[in-house]
Amino acid sequence: MPTPRRSQAERSRTTRATLIQTARALFAQHGYAAVPADDIVHAAGVTRGALYHHFDDKQGLFRAVVEQLEAEIMAEIVAVTETADDPWTGGLAALDRFLDVCRRDEVVRIALTDAPAVLGWQAWREIEARYGLGLITDTLQAAATARKLIPVPVPELAQLVLSACGEAALLIAHAEDSEAAKGRAQQALVALLSGLVVQ
Repeated sequence: MPTPRRSQAERSRTTRATLIQTARALFAQHGYAAVPADDIVHAAGVTRGALYHHFDDKQGLFRAVVEQLEAEIMAEIVAVTETADDPWTGGLAALDRFLDVCRRDEVVRIALTDAPAVLGWQAWREIEARYGLGLITDTLQAAATARKLIPVPVPELAQLVLSACGEAALLIAHAEDSEAAKGRAQQALVALLSGLVVQ
């Protein structure tokens, strides 16, 4: 019995996914600047036209890689908060996992080193905010609802917490000893956030 032919939409999704996965592996290993578009399409087994059809250019493909990575990171962090007994415990668990994630080679290279340079600081911050800000806002709002947060505007506080976490991530990513840097950053962030908790 002949194998059913895949639809054009299925082929298109497969090609897009293959380009993202291939580019992600190459970007993680060599960095964005050292990976020509031709190397990506050759490794993916597709044409250069397929790259331009799905992503316009190499930078568009890189952005898709960053978005995929950020979505995976966020899902991982959300998973650890779901088992927490209260917002504060959940927030600390999320922070610990986030700082651990920031030590992974792939995250350091793609999300923390290349993304700001390739996409521009503003675009990178918008992506970071889209994936991280909602979780931070929800956690702070839950703490406020439970009367565990001092009276403070939650949206503005969430933006500042996001920025502090971003700075901690960069400190860890560029430290010679990432484990020690993670410990120091976590200690400082917990001290900072503890001042917001109603005792």
